Amino acid sequence: MGDLTGWRQVFTDDFTTNVPVGQFPAEVSSKWSVYLDGWKDTSKNGTYSPSKVVSIQNGVLNKYLHTENGVHMVAAVLPKIPGANASGGLPAGRYAVRFRADAVPGYKTAWLLWPDSEVWPRDGEIDFPEGDLDGTISGFMHRQNGTSGGDQDAVSTSARYTSWHTAVIEWSPGRCRFILDGAVILDKTSRVPSTPMHWVLQTETDLSGTPPSNSAAGNVQIDWVAVWVPK
Repeated sequence: MGDLTGWRQVFTDDFTTNVPVGQFPAEVSSKWSVYLDGWKDTSKNGTYSPSKVVSIQNGVLNKYLHTENGVHMVAAVLPKIPGANASGGLPAGRYAVRFRADAVPGYKTAWLLWPDSEVWPRDGEIDFPEGDLDGTISGFMHRQNGTSGGDQDAVSTSARYTSWHTAVIEWSPGRCRFILDGAVILDKTSRVPSTPMHWVLQTETDLSGTPPSNSAAGNVQIDWVAVWVPK
């Protein structure tokens, strides 16, 4: 892909190194980190279990969502971006991912930029693509100086996870854009988050309040990711 107008590419991964289940991120630790085994996800119904979920094969990073011994296993992976701060964050960036997923009921993506400050909702949050895997893709920009989780701009689409898509977050001072398969679906210039944020490809149980079925299982696939910073 390389540089784009106004953007300099600083990270890319086409997942050309095969990594068996149980060896991620150790075998690619120069490029990736994870939420550790045993951490609870947002709903508290899922448990981050990268050692049982994440692998790389045939040019695709795969997250196999499933349940073992009553534990609903999910994973969040974080790229180690050159030039990022100690928390992994940047003050601005363009984040792209090519992905698809099986329509696994009870699970979702919330791939997001999260404030390094960990102060939420004050410092905002940028989520795209977000949605239940058996539903459609949405995006949310939680505003700077937010006062509640609902202090946000949102966009919904008819795109389903079962097809391949390319999602892009373009986040620069005073502007946030979401681009899905080449089309701009959100473009905001008011109360855009303005503190350093880090990218988390967070796949987790949904927020319905009901745990997934123990029999629900399937894959989230990522073909490539890339990150740019403003030139």
